[in-house]
Amino acid sequence: MLSYQHGYHAGNPADLHKHMILAGLLARLTRKPRAISYLETHAGRGLYDLSAPEALKTGEAATGIGRVALPDGPLKDAVDTVRDRHGPSAYPGSPMIARQILRPDDRIALMELHPAENAALKRALGPLGAEVHRRDGYEGVLALSPPRPRKGLVLVDPSYEIKSEYESAAAFALKLVRKWPEASLAIWYPILPEARHTALLAGLRPLRPLVSEVGFDMGKGRGMTGSGMALVNAPFGSREIVAAAETLFD
Repeated sequence: MLSYQHGYHAGNPADLHKHMILAGLLARLTRKPRAISYLETHAGRGLYDLSAPEALKTGEAATGIGRVALPDGPLKDAVDTVRDRHGPSAYPGSPMIARQILRPDDRIALMELHPAENAALKRALGPLGAEVHRRDGYEGVLALSPPRPRKGLVLVDPSYEIKSEYESAAAFALKLVRKWPEASLAIWYPILPEARHTALLAGLRPLRPLVSEVGFDMGKGRGMTGSGMALVNAPFGSREIVAAAETLFD
């Protein structure tokens, strides 16, 4: 999707739900000394300024990271580290969160097709050792799979601006698991009044995902009313990670 830019939505409640689970999964996967691979299909720019005009225009961060006190843990540690380096209005996207948690021997490969977002991603993550690719996310991850190291996690986080993206995300997951059976997948999706995410979950049913959904009100009266994460081949301890993320929205 060449029009979507996440800067308008960075730090909103859906980001907190997604990033709490992502950080928990990465912390769990890096407990053992064996290196892992981390890949993203739609990486964005990796680092956001919540005082930028895009973020201020929507005000969504004020309903998320601006309102919620993060509990002690890997996400809070990542946000604090990034803000120490980049200032109090900085907010890390998923690639930067991963970079804070992963170790030097772990592999990071990021797909981002949007030219401006890709350029920003290279500036933010390239010097930190990440592989940044400008290519279709699904094609790119499939082409790199199975990676070395074989143990790893893939974040699937499209914009869903096209209705067919729900079916496409499910089809991608099925293809990836066939090609890379060891992969764990974290698939984010928005919950909208039209309930389009049901097509995604139906397509994922053969993979028996662990599903986490939370609801929230961003004060707009329309649009996204919640956030979902479907975990495929979820690592041991994922239920506790999901439960901790959901408590942010109790």
